[in-house]
Amino acid sequence: MQRRAALAAASLLLAVPAAAQDPQKPDSVAITAHIHQPGKAEPTADRLASLKLPNGFKIEKFAEGLANPRMLAVADDGTVYVTRRSVGDVVMLKDANKDGKADEPVVVATRPQMHGIAIVNKMMYLLTIKDLYRADIKADGTLGELQRIINDLPDAGQHPNRTLAYGPDGMLYLSVGSTCNACEDDNPESATMLQVAPDGKTRRIYASGLRNTIGFDWHPQTGEFWGMDHGIDWLGDKEQQEELNLIKEGKQYGWPYIYADGKANPADKPPGEITHEQWRRMSEPMVAGYDAHAAPMQMAFSRGGQFPTDYQGDAFVAMRGSWNAKPAVGYEILRIDFENGKPIAMQPFISGFLQGGATDAPIQLGRPAGLAFLKDGSMLFTDDSHGVIYRVTYVGTSRTANQENTQTQTVRNVEAAHTQPKAPQPLAKDVLKPKQTEPLKVQAAFQPNGAIPFQYSAFGENVSPALNWSGAPQGTKSIAILMEDPDAAEPKPFVHWIAYNIGGDVKTVREGIPGTPKLEEPALLQGQNSGGSVGYFGPKPPDDKVHHYHFQVFALDTVLEIDPGKDRKTLLDAMTGHVLAAGETVGTFRNPQTN
Repeated sequence: MQRRAALAAASLLLAVPAAAQDPQKPDSVAITAHIHQPGKAEPTADRLASLKLPNGFKIEKFAEGLANPRMLAVADDGTVYVTRRSVGDVVMLKDANKDGKADEPVVVATRPQMHGIAIVNKMMYLLTIKDLYRADIKADGTLGELQRIINDLPDAGQHPNRTLAYGPDGMLYLSVGSTCNACEDDNPESATMLQVAPDGKTRRIYASGLRNTIGFDWHPQTGEFWGMDHGIDWLGDKEQQEELNLIKEGKQYGWPYIYADGKANPADKPPGEITHEQWRRMSEPMVAGYDAHAAPMQMAFSRGGQFPTDYQGDAFVAMRGSWNAKPAVGYEILRIDFENGKPIAMQPFISGFLQGGATDAPIQLGRPAGLAFLKDGSMLFTDDSHGVIYRVTYVGTSRTANQENTQTQTVRNVEAAHTQPKAPQPLAKDVLKPKQTEPLKVQAAFQPNGAIPFQYSAFGENVSPALNWSGAPQGTKSIAILMEDPDAAEPKPFVHWIAYNIGGDVKTVREGIPGTPKLEEPALLQGQNSGGSVGYFGPKPPDDKVHHYHFQVFALDTVLEIDPGKDRKTLLDAMTGHVLAAGETVGTFRNPQTN
């Protein structure tokens, strides 16, 4: 009964209004913030005895003396691997005698700024700031030669801690934080979640507007993708809350202009005369918020059945702790209680690492960073400040019979559902029927059915080519452009460019249109391409085939009443019944990096 009451109270933290507040930018805002860094004290046995855990749980040191242990991964045979960013390596830890303590650590890989780690069957993936590596895991747990499969991730700036995980769809997911606290990042891949093919040959922006989502995982029953995002600093001691987000394909989550359930960041204005209200409509609200500046790190859903039934399917997050909030917050393991696949409450699972948090001189016994579950269902988490890895076990009533097998079957069903390919769609010109039969004449900076110059590809400068058209009939109120590749494997067609609400009397767009949702010169709106960014995305076929790129121009009898940043389906739905005339020119491109 006491636990239920506690959850009912905690669930109030998750209440998000049905209608988000209007994000009006105020003329004057008073903000109070602090630099408030707790001192450091060694986690002795006496001090660790003061940690607070739920009844029936036990915490012990699994390994120590590791300098800077960060992200964790566990192989199928139970071998534990941990990255050490400051050292620049990966350490293997085994427990050969099954005493709950790691044997001597063994370094298995070295690269500067090594941080993200994921294991896929017998393959390990490792991530630095700009590079993604993979290596075979040998029978003894050591690694084969590192193979670099990506070398051009965005510059790091303020957030160099890249993380990655293997999704239920067979793809890698890679978190790229923003380069700054709050700014208009130049690289569209900054502040995103990237979806990457396991061979590294293709990647796209899966979700954007995520300031720094270091911790993320998939719910073991529903397969839904959840992540904890770091809030903006210097909005106040209690602003911006750390965000729990349900991460969806193609969605953007507000950073840096909108946060929480629709609040406006008063210090930053959206680009291209877009209002905060428009940006709010373009953004997904958070599902829940937690203490601002608590610094969420690695996140994992409980698996394996060692924890009690009530904890199965819950998410746990290592909260490294604040340096800029007074009183200090975080320094704990957070539990997110899920019921029927949905979060209903947040509460500390392990606390007490921060002592004297409300005083002017608090101390910390640990800064949790990495978190993972062993194959037996017990939890590991790292303290990167004191070089310790802890193991958490449940020593009370054992789990219910056959629970682990049931969970495994459920996860397999979810994986099967997520691997279904999307059905191919016809080109836009074959869906939208014009009212007049005479086509528009469309010209580009290449011959019809000729090769697209290298600078217009994503291998080159990734600048959009100039387009010209003629023949728009009387009554044309706006022009829309779609560039699509029907030769792509997935999605088909691959959308490379969406531009709309170009003036009805306009007959050209210049070369090099910037990737801004709303432009004043030339006046137009741009939508989301299949690469996940807004604006033009040049040809980048992953295979050695010649691909055909259809630059389609549509003359419409209306100005579309849709916001910037919309996807192909939204645009086609809005254009249906309004196409007066259409035309296209087709260019070809072949990957220059294939033989």
